[in-house]
Amino acid sequence: MAFARTCSVALVGVEGVVVEVQADLEPGVAAFTLVGLPDKSLTESKDRVRAAVVNSGAAWPQKKLTVGLSPASVPKSGSGFDLAVAAAVLGAAERIDPRVLADIVMIGELGLDGRVRPVRGILPAVLAAADSGYEQVVVPECAAAEAALVPGVSVLGVRSLRQLIAVLTDEPVPDEEPDEHGRPDPLMAGLRMPGTGAATGMHSTGAAPYDNGHDLADVVGQHSARTAMEVAAAGGHHVFLEGPPGAGKTMLAERLPAVLPRLTRQESLEVTAVHSVAGLLPPGKPLIDTAPYCAPHHSATMQALVGGGQGVARPGAVSLAHRGILFLDETPEFGSRVLDALRQPLEAGHVVIARSAGVVRFPARFLMILAANPCPCGRFSQRDTLCECPPSVIRRYQARLSGPLLDRVDLRVDVDRVTRSQLVERGARGESTATVADRVRAARERATARFMGTPWGTNSEVPGRELRSRWHTVPGAMEEAERNLERGVLTARGIDRVLRVAWTVADLVGHDRPDATDVALALQLRTGVPRGVPMAIGALT
Repeated sequence: MAFARTCSVALVGVEGVVVEVQADLEPGVAAFTLVGLPDKSLTESKDRVRAAVVNSGAAWPQKKLTVGLSPASVPKSGSGFDLAVAAAVLGAAERIDPRVLADIVMIGELGLDGRVRPVRGILPAVLAAADSGYEQVVVPECAAAEAALVPGVSVLGVRSLRQLIAVLTDEPVPDEEPDEHGRPDPLMAGLRMPGTGAATGMHSTGAAPYDNGHDLADVVGQHSARTAMEVAAAGGHHVFLEGPPGAGKTMLAERLPAVLPRLTRQESLEVTAVHSVAGLLPPGKPLIDTAPYCAPHHSATMQALVGGGQGVARPGAVSLAHRGILFLDETPEFGSRVLDALRQPLEAGHVVIARSAGVVRFPARFLMILAANPCPCGRFSQRDTLCECPPSVIRRYQARLSGPLLDRVDLRVDVDRVTRSQLVERGARGESTATVADRVRAARERATARFMGTPWGTNSEVPGRELRSRWHTVPGAMEEAERNLERGVLTARGIDRVLRVAWTVADLVGHDRPDATDVALALQLRTGVPRGVPMAIGALT
């Protein structure tokens, strides 16, 4: 009997489980059996591995071959086990010393010609290997930069099985042509990389920062909306923009990612892991260090928005927007069940998808921007009274946004139509993205210093109970908000959200704690009722 083992990684969501790949050769009729709860694509690896080994110049063992994947209770899918299976078989056949393979993790798909092709989820797989104590990893050469992001791991990038055999047997390494078609194709329905257009309703910027040369100064007027976007960026608050078509709602949302601070190292790894699992990392950009931006079309399904799909669950738009922006334009046009599915990630910061094969958990802590017209034609409540929508149609249209969903939105702003005088007025341009980003960065730093030693990083994440008991406002600052609670204008959740927004306003203007003016601005941004305070942060500083 001949035996060898090596390791690979099975992904469950964005979390990896190290799998021991064991190969056993026994005398008998030549056969290849793969056990250990493999799916259809993994079962097909038997033919891929056999062809790759033969075409790499190695002899295929003519014996009874059994390959086991342990632990057998963990579902395993995908073609990423091919390289480990081939190495274990060659180790059992003594083409490679089995002792060399025992402490190496191998991830990669094999072509029939022996070339090693990339797979999704390289980064989370290598992270799982590092957490389990493994220090050597073999991956496709084109994914080596992504794997090298994990500290403390030695990464070997190979182009072919032939090269791997040569490295492990101390033979001269053959030169191979790079695989021009080695990039994995996205499986997410409707997802394409930037600049390729939308397919079935999803647009994501992937790893590239959403910076197309536009600036916040391009937005004319809209002082309330600009203030709301600045407060949202500083505190991580969700925003609802309501206004007629062409008022600037999409312009504001598209410029928000450039206002957000760059991601920390830990946040970058989280975001990169999600995009790696989705197959959306562009070549040459292994690490995402800027806030992602995802804008699904209103025809997107629930699986496209929150994740799922047939077979192995894939991350949806809420996870692709993790640590970034999720923009839902024409929000009432989304299905009501699709919108209500957002409640869990909005509260928990993650999505849990249950399937018969197991439960998958994806991170989903994002800043949500909702945009809607006041009615189907978009002209309701305008002074020119051009709206011809019947009242019943308007009520049904506005009722598509449920109260529980809107109650989780901190800021609600009416975006008015831009007037002719605003367009032609000299000096009408507002503050630039750089100016606003500097204030946002300073506000984030104040919040980070305040929450040092706690699990929270932004004001929107702090539970209301903790905010009321540990960080106090100026005495009497919350009186107006409490009267709104008594009159039923605010819910208990709503007053907590007003308090969080007030702390963000205080951070932006440099106050040690919120005063009555900060709370009044927070109330105005929450309820839309004027409170007699300036709507520009620059005017309050």
